Amino acid sequence: MSKRLKENALFIADAHYPHHGDAFLKLLKDIQSQKIKTPQLILMGDIFDLLFGYNEYIQTFSKEAIALLQELSLDLEIIYLEGNHDFCLKEIFPHIKVYSRDEQPIYFKLNEQDVFLSHGDKYKTGFGYNLYSKLLRNKYLLITLRPFEKSIINHRMNKLKVKKICGDFKGYAKRFDAIRSHYPKNSLIIEGHFHQNLVHKNYVSLPSLACQGKVGIVRGGEIVFIEPMLKLNLKV
Repeated sequence: MSKRLKENALFIADAHYPHHGDAFLKLLKDIQSQKIKTPQLILMGDIFDLLFGYNEYIQTFSKEAIALLQELSLDLEIIYLEGNHDFCLKEIFPHIKVYSRDEQPIYFKLNEQDVFLSHGDKYKTGFGYNLYSKLLRNKYLLITLRPFEKSIINHRMNKLKVKKICGDFKGYAKRFDAIRSHYPKNSLIIEGHFHQNLVHKNYVSLPSLACQGKVGIVRGGEIVFIEPMLKLNLKV
């Protein structure tokens, strides 16, 4: 039986927390307090600027948001598609349906429409990137690096803190068409990763919470983009 996207399902992509504002943390608090109501929270990857499993130190940078997600997942259906900045998360979020890069795309139904969800870095990435991604997600490598964790993580976090992640993707049509070729012609493809906030044919490039301050939501059987931070009493 296929999974179904529910009316008012909420999509959050590319929040890059904590380096690019606290919108993600505020949104989680609004869900916790019931200011924002959703039956299904779908996290589309790169929610954290850097977070991975088998390491406690990296969690200290995002403790409050991690704790809130863990709490919300006890009562709310949360689906987490790992990105290139957040991976090996199943041990951190045992009650969240976490999907690794290898397990993506995920197939859903939206009414009668076939829908495929992926973070966005699965196809048309090249051999080098794919090998790097595989190595980076190796449990034993992450454990082996623990004696050097603070220096490595601090260095990486300092670089990410000043990295510019927002901008127009001028060649998006060619890239999105190449990605579309991997999916059934009449399906709806929903991805994050590119921070573009647009729809290209049957390809939905979700807004980045960090860049556009928007999220996606299922309304009337369609995906629309909204700005939840501007609507404090939003009932979704």
